[in-house]
Amino acid sequence: MAINKKKTPEVNAGSMADIAFLLLIFFLVATTMNVDSGINRTLPPWVDEEQQDAPPIKERNILKVFVSAYDQLMVQGEQIHISELKDKAKEFMLNPYDDPNLPEKEVVENDILGSHVVSKGVISLKADRSTTYNTYVMVQNELSRAFNEIRDELSIEKFGKPVAELTDDQRKAVNEAIKLSISEAEPRDLGAK
Repeated sequence: MAINKKKTPEVNAGSMADIAFLLLIFFLVATTMNVDSGINRTLPPWVDEEQQDAPPIKERNILKVFVSAYDQLMVQGEQIHISELKDKAKEFMLNPYDDPNLPEKEVVENDILGSHVVSKGVISLKADRSTTYNTYVMVQNELSRAFNEIRDELSIEKFGKPVAELTDDQRKAVNEAIKLSISEAEPRDLGAK
């Protein structure tokens, strides 16, 4: 007498692998990932170690911006709200009333722009190591907005349209005329001075 063993039906694993693969592809395509954003800056050219002294800059040509460990913003020793920074930076760089306490200006010639006024002002940005990243980026954005608005004003004065609508050569000329003059010091543990 032979004993009949029940055969266990086999599960087709091939179709399960296909389904798992399709789910993996779906989640890879459908998922969004946070992309780290950075601050777009052009670094200065390399300087040999032999040249240690920076060229002297007159005190009136420097706007001192400091962000404390508590995310407080100080401009020239006066505490301000971040919403005021763009306008302070613009006023400093443009020196519209030729204030002797604000930066010097010089007239330069350019093939595309012709004769125009350029500020000798530099914005000196210093932050504490404990400054939050978000605040630091907001300060950088406000300073960039100030320079972008100055560029747009020059562009409208010379070409009748904002920088975004200029040709590449015109845009390059405007960007060279209004350089992003921001000097960043290495963050230090300065406290809330």
